[in-house]
This record gives sequence, C-alpha cells and structure tokens, in this order.
Amino acid sequence: MWAAPDRDYIGCMAEYAEGPGAEDAGVAVRLTARVQGTVQAVGFRYWTVRKAEELGLRGTVRNDDDGTVAVVVEGPQAVVLQFRSWLRSPDAPGRVDRVEEQISPATGAFSNFRVVY
Repeated sequence: MWAAPDRDYIGCMAEYAEGPGAEDAGVAVRLTARVQGTVQAVGFRYWTVRKAEELGLRGTVRNDDDGTVAVVVEGPQAVVLQFRSWLRSPDAPGRVDRVEEQISPATGAFSNFRVVY
C-alpha cells in the first residue's frame, strides 16, 4: 500500500529549495505520508490542518485504524518541503516516531486542506 520514499526526488526537492535550481522550487508536488508514533488523540490532525493552511497547502489528513495518521498534501515543492520538515519536528503534536513518505507530481485534486474520516 505505501511505497518506499523516492530518495532521489526528495533530494532534488532539497536542492531546488536551497541552492542551484531554486527557480524550480515552485513546481507543484504531492507528499503522501503515513505518520507513526503517538499521533492519535493528541490533536495531530487539527494541528496538521492549521500548519497546512498557514503554508497555503491543499490536501487531507485522517486517522487510520492501525494508529497512524495519513497525510496527503500538495503545493509548491519548496513549501511542501517545509511542511515535511514540520511533520518530523518536535513542533508537531504528540510523538512522531517515523514518517513513511512518497513524493509525486501534484494532481490538483484538492481545493483546501481538511480532515477526512
């Protein structure tokens, strides 16, 4: 169900956002992530919505039955990279032990960022 992260593409995201090629940082991408740890019953979904809205991103967040939180977010790759860093930071609520992720081209399927059930 969840693909292994495409490390080369993620590396390219970091390069575009920070160095040569920064002009490409506006290319729209999709981050699909499964967040593991103590991430349910701690307000994780609602803080995720708040952070995504603050950054102007679109997508969804939901609790899964296995105790993880699923996140799909789209936006300019430099901004998605900021969001991705936040997911792994101590600023995210609860305790994030692991983030499985996949980066792909954005589809434009979302009009906002919201919690789905």
